[in-house]
Amino acid sequence: MKALTLTLGLAVAAMMATSCKPKAEPQKVLVLYYSQTSNTKVVAEEIASKLGADIEEIVPVEPYDGDFQATIARCMKEREEEVIPEIQPIQADLSAYNIIFLGYPIWFGTYAPPVNAFLNQVDLSGKKVVPFCTFGSGGLESSVKELAEKQPDAEILPGYGVRAARLEAVPVEVDRFLKAGGFIEGEYVEPEEFPEQHEASEEEAAIFDAACGDYPMMHAKAKTVAARSVPEGTEYLFTAEDLPREGDSKMPPAGEMKVYVLVAEGETPVFTRVIR
Repeated sequence: MKALTLTLGLAVAAMMATSCKPKAEPQKVLVLYYSQTSNTKVVAEEIASKLGADIEEIVPVEPYDGDFQATIARCMKEREEEVIPEIQPIQADLSAYNIIFLGYPIWFGTYAPPVNAFLNQVDLSGKKVVPFCTFGSGGLESSVKELAEKQPDAEILPGYGVRAARLEAVPVEVDRFLKAGGFIEGEYVEPEEFPEQHEASEEEAAIFDAACGDYPMMHAKAKTVAARSVPEGTEYLFTAEDLPREGDSKMPPAGEMKVYVLVAEGETPVFTRVIR
C-alpha cells in the first residue's frame, strides 16, 4: 500500500510539473521591406503569404522614383555626402514581433539606403532577423555582414537572395527556403555538398560563358568548377577571374569571384548569384 501511495504521489507530482511548464512563446512574424521597382515586393509578398505574416513597406519621404541612372547618381551623391534619406514612420509595433523578415534591393553591394535609415532608427536586440534581397548579380553575403555589424545584438538568420532576372523562380525557392529554416512544415532535402573543384574543361567554360556572357556588369573567365545535382537539374559553382573591362584597358582586374550557375533540364544555363 505504501508503495502504491508513493507511486501515485510521484505520478501526480510529475503531472503537476508538466502542467506548470511555461508554454512556448508564440512566434509572431513581420515582413518589412523596401522596394523601388517592385522586385523585392514580389519576394516580400510571397514570404508573407506563405507565413500568414504581417507585412509593411519602408517608404522614403523623398522616393527614388527616377530611372536607373538617376537612382545611381542620387545614391552616389548621398554616399559621398554621407546623407541618409529620411523614411516615413514604421506603423508596426516592432516590440510585438519575435521574427522580422527584412527585405531590400542590393545597391552598391549592400542594402538600399532606406533600409540603412530604418536600421539607424531601431534596436532589434533579441529578435530573429531573416534578410532577403533582390539583386542584379549578388550582394546577399555582403549585406548580411553589414546588417550584423549594424544590429550586433540581433540574431541574424540565413537569408535568401534572388536575381531580378529570375523572379519566376521565387515561389519555388521561397517555399524551399522557408522549409529549410523551419518556418513552414514540409519535406526539405538538403542539397549535397559540392565536391572539390577542378580545372574547368572547355565544355564547362562554355556553360559559364552561356550563363554570364550577356550580363554587362560581368566580364570574367572560368578557372575552376564543381557540380552537384539539385531538384531543377545541375548546379555549378565556378571560381572565375575578372578580366580587364572592355574599353578601359587601364582598369586592372577586380580579382576572383564565385559564380553559381544553374542548368535546368532542357533550359539555357543561367547564373543565380555572384560572390565577390
